[in-house]
Amino acid sequence: MASQGSTLQGYNNELVKSIEDLREKREELNKQILKEEEDKAKIQKELCILTDRLQKINESLVRKTQARNEYDKTIQETEAAYMKILESSQTLLHVLKRETVNLTKK
Repeated sequence: MASQGSTLQGYNNELVKSIEDLREKREELNKQILKEEEDKAKIQKELCILTDRLQKINESLVRKTQARNEYDKTIQETEAAYMKILESSQTLLHVLKRETVNLTKK
C-alpha cells in the first residue's frame, strides 16, 4: 500500500510540475502577446500619421500641378503673342525699308 501511495505521490508531483511548466509557458506567451499588441498599437499610430501626411502631400501635389499647368498655359500664350509681335515688327520693318527706297527714288 505504501508503494502505491509513493507512486501516486510521484504522479502528483509530476502533474504539479507539468502544470507549473504550462503556466510558465502561458505567461511567457502572454508577455509576447502584450509586447506585440504594444508594437501593433505603435505601428497603427504611425500608420495614421503617415496616411495623414500622404493625404496632405497628395493634395499639395494636385494644387501645385494645377498651378504649373497654369504657368505652362500662360507661357504658351505669351510666347505666341510675342511671336506675333515679332512678325508684325518684321513686316513693319520691310514696309519701312520699301517706303524709304521709294522716297529716295523721288
